[in-house]
Amino acid sequence: METTPKRSSGESSDGLRQSLGDAIRFWEPRRLAYNAILVVVTLFWVLVSWPHFRPALTLSSLFLLAILALLANLCYCTAYFVDIPIQRSALGAVWRNRRWILWSLGTLFAMVLASYWINDEIYPFVH
Repeated sequence: METTPKRSSGESSDGLRQSLGDAIRFWEPRRLAYNAILVVVTLFWVLVSWPHFRPALTLSSLFLLAILALLANLCYCTAYFVDIPIQRSALGAVWRNRRWILWSLGTLFAMVLASYWINDEIYPFVH
């Protein structure tokens, strides 16, 4: 009867710590690009419809915009819930070379969501 060696909890936590460190090194530098892209999308829609949005630029609307930016960054953090388990799986080596695809798709989704939110939720209510 063969037994497989059990990993100690220290060995498992070291692997998790290494995966977390690798995820941070990949995702955090790209957060700046993600935020810059969302700023450009937002500025595009505001500038394209500038006369309509002009009265909406108040101090309270800037506070709400900051809350939306915080929520966008919270959504960005969900990539860790995908990245770390896949890193620790048998696909880890392949995943590290292709996780830019997840970043690209997530950023594209955020651009579409921001455009929808501005055009469908915010734009009609600006007076």
